[in-house]
Amino acid sequence: METTIGRARGILLEPRTTWKEVDTEFTKPGEVWSKYIMPLSLIGPVASMIGTFIFGKRVPFTSLTNPAPLSSVISTGIAGFVVAVLGVFVLSRIISLLAPGFSGQRNDVQGLKAAAYSSTAHWIGGVFQVLPALNLVSLLFSLYSLVLLYVGLPIVMKVPKDRAMGYTAVVIIIAVVVFLISGAVIAAF
Repeated sequence: METTIGRARGILLEPRTTWKEVDTEFTKPGEVWSKYIMPLSLIGPVASMIGTFIFGKRVPFTSLTNPAPLSSVISTGIAGFVVAVLGVFVLSRIISLLAPGFSGQRNDVQGLKAAAYSSTAHWIGGVFQVLPALNLVSLLFSLYSLVLLYVGLPIVMKVPKDRAMGYTAVVIIIAVVVFLISGAVIAAF
């Protein structure tokens, strides 16, 4: 497995080529978790913690902000990290479980790679959560993660071309639901 930065750059800028590399490489799940998922999934929560601590917490449905206590900032950051990691785990299982229904292969490691590497743009875009005014940019990065999922799923899960669109659509719908639930859980904090 190449470096975290090299893989992130590849998946963002050359997704088709990188997905083909990901498909053929032997990777242990522990490596994907420790060298890729954990470090990158920290970006958004840490950026959000910094932004909330500096600029305060936005009052819903207004343009006002209130100072946020440090304990609240830290607990929200921890919750964001846990939800991000759990989201990848749940999505990887869904990807693997659904693949045979679309003539693909059930493979938990490939499902993990698909969930992890397609989340790259979402995680990198999390850096924009430092400034509340840039949350829309963060959202655009998250949408690019759906494109990465669309490109990579058929490659890594071996879904035939004639079934790839349906498989990808179902996984994307579930990914959006997981993302929305994750956001609701974090917002609850």
